[in-house]
Amino acid sequence: MRKLAIVLIVVAIAVIVGANWTISRLPAPPTPNEADGATLRSTESGDVVGFIDASGARAWLGIPFARPPVGALRWQAPQPPVPAEGTIEALAFGAMCPQLPSLLSGADQSPESAEAAAAVAAAFAGSEDCLMLNIWSPPNASGLPVMLWIHGGGNSIGHGGNVNGGNLAVGGNVVVVSINYRLGLFGWFNHPGLHTGDPANDSGNYGTLDMIRALEWTRDNIAAFGGDPGNVTVFGESAGAFNTLAMMASPLAAGLFHRAAVQSGGYGVSSLASGQNHQDDGGHQYSAPEVLNALLVADGKAADADAARAIQDGWTPAETRDYLYAKTPADIYGLLDGGGFGMVDVPNNFKDGHVLPALDAEDLFSDTANYNAVPVILGTNRDEPTLFMSRDPRYVDNLFGIFHSLKDEDAYRREVRYSARAWKARGVDELAQFMAASGHPNVYAYRWDWDEEPSALGYDLSVALGAAHALEIAFVFNDFEGGIAALGYIYPNDENQSALSRSMMSYWTEFAYAGAPGRGRDGAEVPWLAWGEDGQTSILLDTPTDGGIRMDDEVVTSAGVKSELMADASLPAGRERCELYVRLFRWQGLFDEGEYRSLGCAAYPAESFASF
Repeated sequence: MRKLAIVLIVVAIAVIVGANWTISRLPAPPTPNEADGATLRSTESGDVVGFIDASGARAWLGIPFARPPVGALRWQAPQPPVPAEGTIEALAFGAMCPQLPSLLSGADQSPESAEAAAAVAAAFAGSEDCLMLNIWSPPNASGLPVMLWIHGGGNSIGHGGNVNGGNLAVGGNVVVVSINYRLGLFGWFNHPGLHTGDPANDSGNYGTLDMIRALEWTRDNIAAFGGDPGNVTVFGESAGAFNTLAMMASPLAAGLFHRAAVQSGGYGVSSLASGQNHQDDGGHQYSAPEVLNALLVADGKAADADAARAIQDGWTPAETRDYLYAKTPADIYGLLDGGGFGMVDVPNNFKDGHVLPALDAEDLFSDTANYNAVPVILGTNRDEPTLFMSRDPRYVDNLFGIFHSLKDEDAYRREVRYSARAWKARGVDELAQFMAASGHPNVYAYRWDWDEEPSALGYDLSVALGAAHALEIAFVFNDFEGGIAALGYIYPNDENQSALSRSMMSYWTEFAYAGAPGRGRDGAEVPWLAWGEDGQTSILLDTPTDGGIRMDDEVVTSAGVKSELMADASLPAGRERCELYVRLFRWQGLFDEGEYRSLGCAAYPAESFASF
């Protein structure tokens, strides 16, 4: 009993210390912003007034850039905003678009109203009236480069308020814009019964069209905020990076932006069949007809999916429209399961031939006639998948939900390395090769290597997270308090961190100014060479005491990663090798059933392994 009591006391102390330590690292609740008359601007949305933020930037938050996509405008291309009758007080971020609650987006935070509490209880957060953007501008700005941020979150969670652009605006002397866009089944939904003959509306690419509408608003209004509409850089991370490449791909975005920075992305598009068909006809689990089936079953109008299909097959387009438009976000999100992160795998970025070309990555980016060949940065983080692995019970033991430890550090490191290299191959090196082959001279690549997190209650975050997905965002924005709300505590806030952030801001803003990161805005950085220049390919971004910033000549390909895996003698035969093979290649068109069986994997059906 004495030993048990001691253990319980130790655990209680750990809980108290851990809770207090975490709370001490969380940002204090924000003080309400006060309107400053000097920030009054006229826009197509109406007159707007903002405030002076802590960085000294002039800030305007929650400006509508489109009419609310509600009622008859749901699942329609966005429309220009109706000007407000009075002055818009742009002092707080607008509502996020409907999504599942998630630690990564901040959508799990305590709601401030009974209405918000009811929404969270109904398993979703946000509002359909969400097409807002935010602007930060340095004092006395005029004709400055514009950097428009597209947030990540698997195209199913997140919002433009996940970043604070003030430090980047003031430190880099640029105008920063962040945007919301429709997500998930509101952003990408393609039911044939909703088609009207309008190619934009029938594309199903409503989230993609929202981004283009935000670029149009920026072109027409940003000069009032000190920005140059002729020099706009689109940049984004994760899904935001995929969407940045979608802007490069879309003929509708031509001329609306002039540089692109792609952080931890790739180019992934969905077939029209995946969104328009039932599963047994090549459709996705969450295709529009399958969602309608699930709604009919949930309503009790059909006993099962077959009965639901019979009902919708007999409906007229008007009946389909009336039924779907009557559904609330709570009805639709009640069908979905986003796991621990709130992200839902829905088909998105349809290659419809109008908004996005009906081409895959290689065919698209191997010919400059097929895409908007603006100067581009492509990059990944060295340890991309750890963000999703570091709390996953498949890899991590935890005691009382507090004390974490890796189950098998060697196996963990192997999976991280292979998965991150496969991501680099698809998201950076192969795209760079396609673009270079197309004659594009202004392609720049990076790998971000920072891994100097502290330990948390004995859990070594430098190993468990390392250079994880999304952690570089704070360095680009020099904002270590906002961003991924649940991970703000991982940054040590030391001089190494500050030095790397200064360098990255310098590169990114010089790219915005000149279309090449070069030696940074201050002219003092390591030269960042274009892809293939002097035999170099990527720049490695790390702190001065951990390798520093330097160019590298490695080229990683999917075929090369597969060859490494097949020949890796350190991998034990059996489940680990088989699971890695499936995770890396099943979704990339590189899975070979015969090769899989030759690895001794016949006992492990590929379908039994989940993807991240």
